[in-house]
Amino acid sequence: MAQFTTLVSRVVPLPVDNMDTDQIIPARFLKATDKTGMGDHLFADWRYNADGSPRPDFILNQPRSRGAQILLAGDNFGCGSSREHALWALTGFGFRAVISTSFADIFRNNALKNGLLPIVVDAEAHRMLFDLVSQAPHVELAVDLAFQTVTLPTGHAMSFSIDGFSKTCLLKGIDELGYLMSFEKQIAAYEVANG
Repeated sequence: MAQFTTLVSRVVPLPVDNMDTDQIIPARFLKATDKTGMGDHLFADWRYNADGSPRPDFILNQPRSRGAQILLAGDNFGCGSSREHALWALTGFGFRAVISTSFADIFRNNALKNGLLPIVVDAEAHRMLFDLVSQAPHVELAVDLAFQTVTLPTGHAMSFSIDGFSKTCLLKGIDELGYLMSFEKQIAAYEVANG
């Protein structure tokens, strides 16, 4: 898993509430067991025409989205089924953080385990971020996981919460198994002592 410390990026606005995982990655792409290429299928039914050509009016197909690593999403992002492919598609496209007013629990947990930071802000901050991105499409936000802040170009910082274990794993770039393996020496010493 990629380490997450700080991130400065442009923002892709997608103001759609109750975005379920079938919209994030349609079911026909779930046969794959490899993450490679999943980013190409992100929001596929909205992103492409029936012939596979990109829809120029969809935000991900616009030049301003290229290289952006923060998705500003509507309320209740990631609801529906628990498909991990949704996270693979988001991270495969290049997103490292998603900002919303709420996330479905399973999606949120899967996001943290796949190196994608789900950031919850209150409704007022959420509206303000959409207004900011509407007025300045190329604006950049700074996300600092250690300090748990999202900072605007004005210097105004908004705080967000994250549980300590997930924060540690993201900062170190490790999953649960990697966390356990970090105690390998202590485990070996215990086994020797208690043989």
